[in-house]
Amino acid sequence: MKAILRQVRLSPKKANLVAGIIRGKKVEEALNLLKFTPKKGAKILYKVIASATANAENNFKQDKKNLSITEIVVNEGPTYKRSMPCSRGRVHPILKRTSHITVNVGILEEKEDKKSSKKAKGTKEIKEVKKIEEVEEDKAEESKEETPSKE
Repeated sequence: MKAILRQVRLSPKKANLVAGIIRGKKVEEALNLLKFTPKKGAKILYKVIASATANAENNFKQDKKNLSITEIVVNEGPTYKRSMPCSRGRVHPILKRTSHITVNVGILEEKEDKKSSKKAKGTKEIKEVKKIEEVEEDKAEESKEETPSKE
């Protein structure tokens, strides 16, 4: 469930700035954020995310409310090289950068499962620490019981 936009006339640095705002958010929330972000990249990313959402709804029968942005990748595309004439017959180079934008959209429930598994691992570690402490206390009690019996 993804959408790819290639050779968009926006530098990757500027596109990545806007992409950082919406990484990991729900699709509806991301679209609302982009709608009111005053950047050229916001309008472009809005269209790509809307396209990825439409792909998920039509091709994979997903509900828009459950979707979230799993990955946004902004890569550098080809650079258009232009020049600006300057004094003494010289030329200053102008680099018109382009970028490739890839948006992956996934189901929100998958993220919750990952978070719950991380929490479960954390609780297991805490339980193991408690078990070690209990074992140490048991050893201390056994050593106390052994010392009076020897006397």
